[in-house]
Amino acid sequence: MLLRSAVLRSSVTACGTLRCGVDEAGRGPLAGAVYAAAVILNPERKVAGLADSKTLSERKRFLLEENIVRDAISYAVAWASVEEIDQINILQASLLAMKRAVEALSAAPDEVIVDGLHVPDICISATAVVDGDQLVEEISAASILAKNARDREMVRLSEQYPEYGFAQHKGYGTKAHMLALQQHGPCPIHRMSFAPVRLAGERRTFLRVAN
Repeated sequence: MLLRSAVLRSSVTACGTLRCGVDEAGRGPLAGAVYAAAVILNPERKVAGLADSKTLSERKRFLLEENIVRDAISYAVAWASVEEIDQINILQASLLAMKRAVEALSAAPDEVIVDGLHVPDICISATAVVDGDQLVEEISAASILAKNARDREMVRLSEQYPEYGFAQHKGYGTKAHMLALQQHGPCPIHRMSFAPVRLAGERRTFLRVAN
């Protein structure tokens, strides 16, 4: 199902059913896993300031994460690996991460609301909401948890692969990242199915052969 507009809503409907918001982080980067989070908010413990994670400062996101984790009825974060992204494509890997997040919840929701155009393959009624991270509180909360978790992992991986600057750009195709790819070639956490990475790898191979 797909909704193009919605209003902010409670995780517990008028009928008393539990509603879960789901969002992903990291579809666009050239490196790293794609993350997803699922959140069931507690209507009796409102989290003030929820918004699309892309519109929030890092400091605000981490402050909100503390409140979400403390007050939510249930939440879970999951991911799909770089290998899975390359095997099944980034869209399917994103949906797989979402499926894992929903299935990891400690409380089973009656309804799932997902940001975007697609829903994961789950045994629960699911609705896709365009711009849901701006419109639905549960999805906003999920977007914050997913982005924070992925950012932490990219900072950790930056210590393992310091030449790429992952802590700064989180794997996105910035000018600095593209220069590092040209200089060093792809590393094990780069997505080889993404054209800029694949081309950088081919160029690196050609230069080695030529030399």
